[in-house]
Amino acid sequence: MSFLMSALLRHTSSGIPLSFILKNELTDWQSQQPAFIQTWLTNSGFEKQGLALVPDAQTGELSHVYCLLQSKEDFWAAGELANKLPLGTYQIQGDDAFIEQVALGFVLGGYEFSEYKEKPTAKAQLAIADDALYQRIKQQADAIYLARDLVNTPAVDMMPQHLSQVMEDLANNYNGEFTQWIGDELLEQNYPTIHMVGRASENKPRLLDLKWGAKDAPLITLVGKGVCFDSGGLDLKPSSGMRNMKKDMGGAAHVIALAQLIMAANLPIRLRVLVPAVENAVSRNAFRPGDVIKTRKGIMVEIDNTDAEGRLVLCDALSEAQNDNPELIIDFATLTGACRVALGTELPGFFSTERDVANGIIDAGMGVSDPVWQLPLFDQYKSFLKSDVADMANCASTPFGGAITAALYLKEFVEPTTPWVHFDVMAWNLRALPGRPTGGEALGIRAVFNYLQSRFNK
Repeated sequence: MSFLMSALLRHTSSGIPLSFILKNELTDWQSQQPAFIQTWLTNSGFEKQGLALVPDAQTGELSHVYCLLQSKEDFWAAGELANKLPLGTYQIQGDDAFIEQVALGFVLGGYEFSEYKEKPTAKAQLAIADDALYQRIKQQADAIYLARDLVNTPAVDMMPQHLSQVMEDLANNYNGEFTQWIGDELLEQNYPTIHMVGRASENKPRLLDLKWGAKDAPLITLVGKGVCFDSGGLDLKPSSGMRNMKKDMGGAAHVIALAQLIMAANLPIRLRVLVPAVENAVSRNAFRPGDVIKTRKGIMVEIDNTDAEGRLVLCDALSEAQNDNPELIIDFATLTGACRVALGTELPGFFSTERDVANGIIDAGMGVSDPVWQLPLFDQYKSFLKSDVADMANCASTPFGGAITAALYLKEFVEPTTPWVHFDVMAWNLRALPGRPTGGEALGIRAVFNYLQSRFNK
């Protein structure tokens, strides 16, 4: 659906050299270069422009590209180069660690969603000689591209049945197992809240279930909110709030992309992926404010607001996730605007019941320039979910601390003995940044993958 990642990355050992120069070392470095290069860089305004295309003094053909770098940790140093450089194949100069981070930023910056609009396809390419390095970059880029594609696809082409096909294809590609429960089967199998939220749509609600890995490996379960479009239900959203609700399945996109990355890298874990996939629509059988539902876990929940539907579909999936006694449950969801108010749209917040896991994910994210921020599970706010007619309400009586109260609602459906991480993500870039074009985005999956890799790949 997107501009193909393979068009940006080549497994070859030849290419025009692409060198990155630290800005604070520029003067000393430039003084050591041949006179022709010194003159060219000075006359082309390299220090100000940050990019110089240096020709061969004899043939006039492009022979070297230089870029200024603020620091060696600048993950997005090449984030705009796929669109800026002339057509050709380029080879980053440096060690493998530096090449990996810069090359991934380069490839992510070349992403374009082109399913519905023809766009220019010719872009600069990167040459990666080492096969293992090439595969690592490709696997990560493929996963991010997949998440972006899923979020960017309009809801008309990304309903529960479409998500189902994506997960089934993924299971087939990596020798996994795929199961799903559709429509009234959800009631028969005791997933009442998933059915309730999705029953008003002609696109039948589903619970999608992918399993992969050796039976004796440690089990990690991923859960992703798959609300393929959110009208708000009877508590209808205004048009401005509904405009980008194709992205409300962003949590599902995240766990599907993370699963692909885990399977492609063949991490030594047993993986389960649960996606409750629904459309929150308006019809004569839509669920109502004031309704009471008995969840899969048996907790009676009063519906305070039908636009707080994500936590309803997630709570049944989280209850199901407990059945196999996983070592860790991680869920991703585009759950609350409150998290965006707290942290903005570009820094994903997360909650965790385990301090060591939380710290491990934070450190792993910093190590790969995929920062995440922990928010507190402040139990004192649980009283805001009180209901006079049921065990609890589906949303709080106050707008304050909305990301926390949403997380506390979900926490009721996770056993205290099971380590649990909940990500509340935007899944969307409101502005274009190097390597991150406007539109669907994956936030935090490289952090989680790096954490899982360091924990289990020993």
